[in-house]
Formats: sequence, structure tokens, C-alpha cells
Amino acid sequence: MPKCSFCGEDMERGTGLLFVFKSGKTANFCSKKCEKNQLKLKRKPREQRWTQHYVKGK
Repeated sequence: MPKCSFCGEDMERGTGLLFVFKSGKTANFCSKKCEKNQLKLKRKPREQRWTQHYVKGK
């Protein structure tokens, strides 16, 4: 099962979004919310309270 690159949640197979960078690197997102926060708004998952990365850091 892939994990979301932003929030760290497990995703069901066949769901979510796959983003491919020009360098060939890939990022999996569970929703548009995660995609927008990372790519467009350039936010860090450790600073967003609703992500699992935030919970691990605290």
C-alpha cells in the first residue's frame, strides 16, 4: 500500500493521485488537499496539525 507523500496516511490501491516530477521522481497524494499544500502552497507536513508527520514530531 502506498502512503501519501504529504500527510503519511495509507491509501487504498487504485485511489489517490500520482504526480511525476521532471526529474522522474514520483509523489503519491491521497487528496487534492495534500497535493495543493505541498506543490502549490509549498507547506511542510511537520507544521500542519492534521498530518501524521506532525504527530510523530510531537
